[in-house]
Amino acid sequence: MRWFRVTRGTSANHASGSSAPSGSSAPSGSSTPIGPARDPTRLVAFSDAVIAIAVTLLILEIRPPEDTRHLLRGLVDLWPSYLVYVTTFLLIGQMWANHHVMLDHLHSADRLVILLNTLLLMVIAFLPFASSVLTRAFESGHGQRVALVFYGAAYLAAAVLFNVIWEYARYGGRLLTDTTDDIAARAISRRFRPAPLWIAAGIALGAVHPIVGLAVVGAFVPFYWLPIGGEAASLRRARERGRGDSRP
Repeated sequence: MRWFRVTRGTSANHASGSSAPSGSSAPSGSSTPIGPARDPTRLVAFSDAVIAIAVTLLILEIRPPEDTRHLLRGLVDLWPSYLVYVTTFLLIGQMWANHHVMLDHLHSADRLVILLNTLLLMVIAFLPFASSVLTRAFESGHGQRVALVFYGAAYLAAAVLFNVIWEYARYGGRLLTDTTDDIAARAISRRFRPAPLWIAAGIALGAVHPIVGLAVVGAFVPFYWLPIGGEAASLRRARERGRGDSRP
């Protein structure tokens, strides 16, 4: 409830500021962030550290075969570990790349962005456990459907948080950099929005056929590694404006 009260309070301040003179600190058409806005540098550094630890923990779940007399067969039997490891590593790597895309366009982070980003990191740190559950289910042949739904639900939560953070930050341009125009902001939104539906489809299929569900969840990795067209064009326009302003 506190967040709603703060939001209403900032909205009221914005409304009163819209009638203030041009020299006012709350110009018309701007949005007031929740709490003091801070440089996102430390937020990026902390996020990178958490994500790096999460991907490192993935390899610890792969145990070497105990029977070295039949080592080749033992290594082949570990195929569920390899499959889940590769899929999860690439998914977390894709999250890391898009997390940088998102934060690179923020000139500051307020208290709500920090909270939402902390929740996102909590989910990412949970992914090694979810991948371990899925690996054990594939190895044992039992509980595969439940494990895939559990695994997919963790990614679904992360995808939803990505969208919430970005849409909140871009609302009214409240936290975006001066070089991030509306075209770039909408292009990033278009890239983030399909993820929850895509993952939900993978979860639904995984409840029937786990391998198919995992393939659908992992299939959006190549799509999300592609450059964001509108964002690239925005950066080019910003560089051209910068060169124009530097000319005598």
